[in-house]
Amino acid sequence: MINPTWLHTFCTLVEVNHFTQTAERLYMTQSGVSQHIKKLEQQVNCALLERHGKQFTLTAQGQGLYQKGSQLLKEWQFLEQQLHDDSPYSGNIKIQSPGSCGLKFYNQLLDLQGQHKALTIDYRFAPNESVEQAVANHNADIGFLTQAPTLSEVTSHKIGQDALLLITPTGYQTPSWQNLCELGFIAHPDAKHHAQLLLSENYAEFEHLDQIKRSGFSNQINLILEPVSLGLGFTVLPAHAVSAFSKPQLINVHPLQHPISESIYVCYHRNRPLAKRMSKVLEVIKAGL
Repeated sequence: MINPTWLHTFCTLVEVNHFTQTAERLYMTQSGVSQHIKKLEQQVNCALLERHGKQFTLTAQGQGLYQKGSQLLKEWQFLEQQLHDDSPYSGNIKIQSPGSCGLKFYNQLLDLQGQHKALTIDYRFAPNESVEQAVANHNADIGFLTQAPTLSEVTSHKIGQDALLLITPTGYQTPSWQNLCELGFIAHPDAKHHAQLLLSENYAEFEHLDQIKRSGFSNQINLILEPVSLGLGFTVLPAHAVSAFSKPQLINVHPLQHPISESIYVCYHRNRPLAKRMSKVLEVIKAGL
């Protein structure tokens, strides 16, 4: 079994990229850091670093050990934290989701935090792929996705659905395919996924989003409908995002012949214990769906 102390020294050295600074961070001497690395190399029977004077690079084995080892260290830290401090109403919890989910979920979690001041919510908006990667890399405790995850490190289950809506400027009552092409599409990070789901089921002419000119782009969920309200294009968004828009009188939301909803998934790392505060967050979110 790999010595966890030596592994911690090695991973810290890789992240800091400097022997002296690593020693300072770990309250060790520089020779102590070098000794740990040497003992670790002896234990795994391969070189982990290629030294170039005071600089170094990782060998292929060193890179592999860092990727797996850093994850193991985080999992041990999580387990230790859970055993000693596993209250549903205290501690930090890092959450990520696409903006459409976050517009609804974040306010619910702020209410929870308002009731329990020892609980700290760190909520970040990101596209589906980035959320999934953050969970896989232990940079998020919980992720909410509108697409089923694909990474082996991530486990998930469906918790709800959100209707996808076609939104145009006012003046369009039943937009035709020609209307949409003339308007152009206001894109956003999940636009391709949303448009494919909704437009392919309701417009026979639709094959892919590139058929329609792009009239704009925004990665801020609360700003996507601004250009639509100004008559600059149309878009497709989940209902949560549309309901949060502050100027609904300037847009038209169109019921289509074939309504489409996207699934909402909760995901977390496959090898990480689910702390009680994470379970409490899921309980609150599910109750609000």
